[in-house]
Amino acid sequence: MQGSGLRHLLFVVMSTLLAAVQPAWSTEPVRIAFIAPLSGPFATSGEAALHQFQYAVDNLVNAEGGVLGDRPLKIVPMDNQISPKESLIQLKRAIGEGIRFIAQGSSSAVANALTEAIEKHNRRNPDQRVLFLNYAAVDPALTNDKCNFWHFRFDAHADIKMDALTDVIAENDNVKRVYVIGQDYSFGKAVADAAVRMLGEKRPDIEIVGNELHPIGKVKDFSPYASKIKASDADAVITGNWGADMVGLGKAIIDVGVTAPIYTYYAAWDGITATFGENGEGVIRLVHEGRRNPPDPRFLDIWQGFKSVYPESDVNQARIFSTVEILARAIDAAGNTDPVDVAYALEGMEHDSLLGGRLYMRPDDHQMIQDLHVSVHTKNDIVVDEDNSGYGLLAERTVEMAGMKSPTTCEMQRPER
Repeated sequence: MQGSGLRHLLFVVMSTLLAAVQPAWSTEPVRIAFIAPLSGPFATSGEAALHQFQYAVDNLVNAEGGVLGDRPLKIVPMDNQISPKESLIQLKRAIGEGIRFIAQGSSSAVANALTEAIEKHNRRNPDQRVLFLNYAAVDPALTNDKCNFWHFRFDAHADIKMDALTDVIAENDNVKRVYVIGQDYSFGKAVADAAVRMLGEKRPDIEIVGNELHPIGKVKDFSPYASKIKASDADAVITGNWGADMVGLGKAIIDVGVTAPIYTYYAAWDGITATFGENGEGVIRLVHEGRRNPPDPRFLDIWQGFKSVYPESDVNQARIFSTVEILARAIDAAGNTDPVDVAYALEGMEHDSLLGGRLYMRPDDHQMIQDLHVSVHTKNDIVVDEDNSGYGLLAERTVEMAGMKSPTTCEMQRPER
């Protein structure tokens, strides 16, 4: 048996044995409210993230004895239907049920609503404080002007990612004309603004031939947008679209015959990789945390174990696993689950990433600093594929500890311990 197969077999056997011998928990679980779209147009994304949280909690923390010696972690799913208003209702519910850790990542509009509400709640209710674990909402404002002590972001923000993407684009002398398209909300606007600004700084000769926003989660037919992209004769396309909007836009672009490289944030997983398939070969590029191919041995083990439980899902947000591991470490370091003590333990924490490389939670703004990769959609040299399609992401460029020196306007107000 080859090395990866043996590691996978040992991982499965050990997980099974641990589950079999682990005694029933006699202590109260540490609950994490998972606020995400579990219904509606972005349910696929929400469910995929939920599977990863549940698997990470079960296999990386609870199988090792939980936190504080004898307390398991427990994910409590709460459907926000991608609505900021509904998210605030679910936040109030979580607080009312005594939950002190909130995990959310789908939509920066939701994250902005939550972080403001949490900061206000914590200020008014010092005995019921909660922490916000943001695993994917990447509006730069969340760790800049809107930063607060209770918010921690485990993903690189949109500007850090765009800096990596525009470095690659700027080096391509064949790119003279760029079309920017995205969703009409805070994140989409941040992506567009960063693309225009950074390309202007790095390649002032590049012409922005389109800069367009469309309603989020409401467009049923993207062919008119794709037709405009084709008519613009763009040499490259930049989009921050995710979920169903990325699937719709990607399919439409393929159908109209656009062959220019498409630089993206989320053009993989949740049916997106399978949608592009052969037509995305060498065309689609993605900026993301963690190298998937060639995979780190630890990630390969986790990926294989996860697929054995959720064969139709992917480990498409490895930062979720890091979020769970780091939270568990912070609780143990604090010696309790008090949000203030856990937050101070999180500040400055370093961690070995599931996908290889170092993670560092920057104290100044609670922004996770980590390696970023720009990868190409391909079937060549792929070990970890996406959507069970045979296609995956092969790293072409790595930026080590991306954003380490990036500026922040955060003025953190810290509570007394």
